[in-house]
Amino acid sequence: MKNGDRQAELAPDMSELSWQIREMTESDLSQVCCIENVIFSQPWSRKGFLDSMNSMDTLYLSVYFDGKVVGYCGFLQSFEEADITNVAVDEAYRGRGIARSMLTELMHRGEQRGITAFTLEVRESNRAALHLYESLGFENCGIRKNFYEKPQENAVIMWRR
Repeated sequence: MKNGDRQAELAPDMSELSWQIREMTESDLSQVCCIENVIFSQPWSRKGFLDSMNSMDTLYLSVYFDGKVVGYCGFLQSFEEADITNVAVDEAYRGRGIARSMLTELMHRGEQRGITAFTLEVRESNRAALHLYESLGFENCGIRKNFYEKPQENAVIMWRR
């Protein structure tokens, strides 16, 4: 069975019209942390998310499908720039345009707050994410050596201006 077949088996049919993107709330954090713990080798804690969400300089979005969180993203704003700190989609729901939609919405809302440039780091080996970010107008601007641990890996620094 191919990975795409597995995803189709695990997640019901969905179109962009069937999911909802809205600001993350504290009630989302149990599901957000479940996704975070599966995807990342050094996941953020519930407290880390809550503390960050409660800052005036951040914005976090969750994507809902059929009453559950299937993705989330967020940024930390500093003047006219924002560092996109989190981007995650439940593995069973990947390949359906969720990451593209939520990042587009995140940047739109950021622009409404006066943000003119966005940055992020991504694992050098994460080809799917690199392709997505490039298609959204991000450019490779350098490498952060050994940025990630478990496993140790360089990060690609990307900017969208």
